[in-house]
Amino acid sequence: MTEERQARPGRPVVGLPARALIASVVVTANVGGASVVLAIAAFVLPRGQLLDAAGIRLVNLAVLGGYLLVAIPLGIGLGRRTLTLRRSTSDVDQAQRHLVLAAPARISRMIAVLWLLAAVLFCLLNLRYSGRLAFSVTATVAIGGVTTCALSYLLVERMLRRAAARVLSGRPPRRRRLVTGVMLRSVGFWVVGTAVPLSGVMLAGLVALVYGDTSPTQLAVAMLVLGGAALGSGLLTTIGAARAIADPVLAVRRALARVQDGDLDVRVPVYDNTELGQLQAGTNGMVEGLRERDRLRDLFGRHVGRDVAEAAAARSGEIRLGGEVRPVAVLFVDLVGSTMMAARRPPEEVVALLNRFFGVVVECVEQSGGWINKFEGDAALAIFGAPLDLDGAPAAALAAARRAGHRLAAEMPEIEAGIGVSAGDAVAGNLGDPRRYEYTVIGDPVNEAARLTDVAKSVPGRVVAAQRAVDAAGAEAAHWRADDTVTLRGRDEPTAVWVPVSGYRGPDRDNHSRAGDGIGGGRAG
Repeated sequence: MTEERQARPGRPVVGLPARALIASVVVTANVGGASVVLAIAAFVLPRGQLLDAAGIRLVNLAVLGGYLLVAIPLGIGLGRRTLTLRRSTSDVDQAQRHLVLAAPARISRMIAVLWLLAAVLFCLLNLRYSGRLAFSVTATVAIGGVTTCALSYLLVERMLRRAAARVLSGRPPRRRRLVTGVMLRSVGFWVVGTAVPLSGVMLAGLVALVYGDTSPTQLAVAMLVLGGAALGSGLLTTIGAARAIADPVLAVRRALARVQDGDLDVRVPVYDNTELGQLQAGTNGMVEGLRERDRLRDLFGRHVGRDVAEAAAARSGEIRLGGEVRPVAVLFVDLVGSTMMAARRPPEEVVALLNRFFGVVVECVEQSGGWINKFEGDAALAIFGAPLDLDGAPAAALAAARRAGHRLAAEMPEIEAGIGVSAGDAVAGNLGDPRRYEYTVIGDPVNEAARLTDVAKSVPGRVVAAQRAVDAAGAEAAHWRADDTVTLRGRDEPTAVWVPVSGYRGPDRDNHSRAGDGIGGGRAG
């Protein structure tokens, strides 16, 4: 859009449509203010003692028309200069920011100068007829000018919200004044919307008391006209001031409602240069922090597992090394011939193959309620039953082993992997140092599952389990049969080894081809 272009010296900081809209609303506000002044002059100003009241009225109308013909084009030209970079600067962004944020006040000051000139002109024009008339006309023009300046400020500020949001993006407003911007704005608009119109009413009463020649009818008409003008200008000013405060608050409220519903792709436009702008920018900072926290939580969960991440978050940041004894089931999977594969294939191809391999393993483990505790080169360790309790952990681990063996054989026939399963009591907790630690499981089931992968590499199907895991598996044990008894490396007692009866016959037997070949990450759901 035109407003989004980078301004250069000599080019306005806002586009032609925005400038035309600003000019139209400002001209409308000033013409409306002049009309109100005329109405007050027609009904309120004293003219009973003037010999040629009709002639004086015509002179004032003629001068007013000529003044408007000169003041309106002059005001439009000065307003354009207010929104134009007039000299080169090293920091164009800062110059645009200053121009846009200061534009409402500058345009209001320019309008105030034009109304002040009008007040002086009509004071000198009417002074030769009557001092009382000159005073009344000047006061009326001044009241109309103050109200018009306030309305123009509100309208220009609203028209420049898009431009203000652009120049304030990434640089929230900072205020160092002792009086806050919102308080100053509220008091100022009270003065314009209430104090100034009421001053006109009081002025009419003062004139009646001083001169004493005002009839009750004239005084009543003056009070009604001035009171009506006060009500109208006060209402418009109050609505504008209320919208200037309410709009940013409502925008923040809507954004917070979306955040509460889980939508973190929220950004509040910052277009106010007061504390309300700081509120808008603060909301954006808060949402950005939530997005970053959510991203880190997701990344943390992918590295250590969702259950571990949630358990760590539940401790409110407290770090405790050590662990607790828990009944767990362990699945260990190890790729066969990975050293030779790495020597014969390019590194990129090896990484892609490992990612496909681990993707299948992660999906099978997560479908059974487990999680990957660690990847060790070409091997992976999966845990069932820690850190969160899992009913039937041995059965879940055995089902995951059968599923993984079947899918690897069907989807990746070019590789072979040994899968070992064990179950029993182990210590689960944080291991390391407060500066760098990891959640892991240590105990005999882990060692036994790792040793069983060596046995699995030499049996059909490449999947084996310790008898104690099968004994605790309940109905899942029907899918396993005793195969052999071996003494594992590092152990004195023989271990009874069981193998699947005839491959995996789970619910995804006919749908395994739909399982993804990509990298799994963390625990599903």
